[in-house]
Amino acid sequence: MAVVPSPTTVAHRRRGGGGPGGARRRTTVVAYLFALPFVASFALFMLYPLLSSLIMSFTDFTSRDISTPFGVDFVGLEQYAALFQDAQFTRSLLNTLYFVGVGIPLTMAVAMVLAVALNNGITRFRTAFRVGFYAPVITSIVAIAVVWRFILQPDGLLNIVLGGVGIQGPDWLNDPAWAMPAMILMAVWRNMGTLMIIFLAGLQTIPQDVMEAAEVDGAGAWRRFTRITLPLMRPTMLLGAILLSVGFLQFFEEPFVMTKGGPLSSTLSISYFTYNEFGFGNYATASAASYILFIAIALLSILQFRFFKTKA
Repeated sequence: MAVVPSPTTVAHRRRGGGGPGGARRRTTVVAYLFALPFVASFALFMLYPLLSSLIMSFTDFTSRDISTPFGVDFVGLEQYAALFQDAQFTRSLLNTLYFVGVGIPLTMAVAMVLAVALNNGITRFRTAFRVGFYAPVITSIVAIAVVWRFILQPDGLLNIVLGGVGIQGPDWLNDPAWAMPAMILMAVWRNMGTLMIIFLAGLQTIPQDVMEAAEVDGAGAWRRFTRITLPLMRPTMLLGAILLSVGFLQFFEEPFVMTKGGPLSSTLSISYFTYNEFGFGNYATASAASYILFIAIALLSILQFRFFKTKA
C-alpha cells in the first residue's frame, strides 16, 4: 500500500527543508557564511585599494587633491607616457633590468652548484651546510643590508680580503660603476639558499637508475648533467626563476638602507622611484609606475614559462 505524505511534510520539502537538495543548499549557505569574513576583508583591504590605484593612474591625482578626490581630471595614458619621458624613471627601469638580468642567472647558477655539491659531493656535515647556506634567507633584509654596508666600505672586510691577494678594492657603494654589482653580490648571497633547497629537492626526484644507465653507457659527469639533470630539472628551475623574478624586480630595501638610490641614481630601482613619488605627493605617477612594474613581472614570468617549458 502506498504511503501518502502528510501536507506538513510536503510543505516542508517545498521550502527546501528536506531531502538531498535541501541539505546541499544548507551546506552551501554555511560555506558562504564561513568564507564571508575573508571575502569582505579581501575586498576592503586588497581589492578596493588595487582598483583605486589603477583608476588613480589614469588621473592627475596629487596630494593637493586629497580634500577633493572627485575633482581630479582623467588624463588617460598621459601618466604612463610621461614616465617614459622622465629621466629618473628610465634610469630606474634600466637599473632594475640590470639587477634582474645579471642577478637571477647568477643566483640560479650558484644555487645549482651548491645543490649538486650537497646532493652528490658533500657527505659530511651536509645538514650544517644546508642550514648555513639557508640562514641568510630567514634573516631580516634590513639587518643584512646594514652588515653589508660595513663590509663594502673602503676599509671593509671585502677590500681587506682583496688586499690580501694584491687587489685594491674600489669604494663599492660610492662608485657608480660598482654600486649595482655590489647590490647584486649581496642579493646572490642572500637568495641562493632558497633556490639551493628547491634545486636540492628537484635533484632528489631524478631516478637514479637513469643516471646509472647513462654512466654505464659511457656518459661522463658533465654530459649526464647537461643531457639528463638539467632537462629533468626544468619545472623546478621554472619555479625558482619565477620566485626570484618577483623579488628581484621589486628590490627596494637594499638601496634604501645602503645607498639611498645613489650614487648618481645608479642603484635607483622602480620600487624606490615609486616610493619617492608617493613621498613627493605624486600619487598618480606612483600608481602608474607600480603598474608598469606589475606588467614587467607578468611579462618576465611569461618569458620564463616559455624558456623553461618542458619539451614533449
